Amino acid sequence: MGGGVVTARHRVPVYVALAVLGLLTGAAGALVQAGWAAGGVPLALAGAAGLFWGGAQLTRGKAGAAVPAAGWLVAVVLMTMPRPEGDFVFGTGLGSYVFLFGGMLIAVICATLALPAVPVPADKGR
Repeated sequence: MGGGVVTARHRVPVYVALAVLGLLTGAAGALVQAGWAAGGVPLALAGAAGLFWGGAQLTRGKAGAAVPAAGWLVAVVLMTMPRPEGDFVFGTGLGSYVFLFGGMLIAVICATLALPAVPVPADKGR
């Protein structure tokens, strides 16, 4: 891997790592947004946006944003399901909905933005 571009040989391990990071980011964001009233939602969304956009930049493709977004969504959906005791991990309120829909909006934005072409070194063609 050189210059921020993932080679074909490294593509699958990078996507697996991005999916795991998406799961972890979704779980951490769900806890932070509910636990820190003043800045939890912006912090959780900033972490998700950084992961989604960073994945797209690393792989130079839309799948680099979609794979961690899918992991994030799985974690968030699993944490919204009620537990057998009847408890929820997500608290009720506006912050939970902003986190859920804001994260999905950020994922769509990062996955649909056009990425610039990879720069070719000047001495490469000579």
